[in-house]
Amino acid sequence: MNAPTGQRASPDREHDTPLPTARLTLRPPTFPPGPVSGAWWPRSDDLPSELPALVEVFDTSRGRVTRLTAHRDTWHRAPRDLPVGGHTVKAAWLTSGFDAHTIRLFSYGVGRWDLLVVPPGTEAAAAARLMAAAADPALHLTASALLEDEDADPSARVA
Repeated sequence: MNAPTGQRASPDREHDTPLPTARLTLRPPTFPPGPVSGAWWPRSDDLPSELPALVEVFDTSRGRVTRLTAHRDTWHRAPRDLPVGGHTVKAAWLTSGFDAHTIRLFSYGVGRWDLLVVPPGTEAAAAARLMAAAADPALHLTASALLEDEDADPSARVA
């Protein structure tokens, strides 16, 4: 399920250029929460160009995203400050001890969300299966485990 993102432009974009729709699924709130809160399928590995659409979804539905944590090897560029939708998201870049297939978003006073980052070049059917699995409250797999499960038996899940 794709989440709507609206038409707000970031300061880097022309005012009449709409943001692309974020390809995102979120799991319903559960207790205990799973290792991931859902999945995001960016179109490229250029986080500064991909992040505005994702942040737009969270800013309007979950609370303003103020920080993120990601694995350095996942993204082409790793800036510390990412301007999005009229504010700046501060980034922390890790190289160990953090799942390379996860992005963690923080919303001040609201919470945090760990999302599986579906690799941009993933085939559409596989991406759909991964996104559905990441949003399934019955599954308690890490982002890397979800990708390994898909690689081991891509036909095991039905999207």
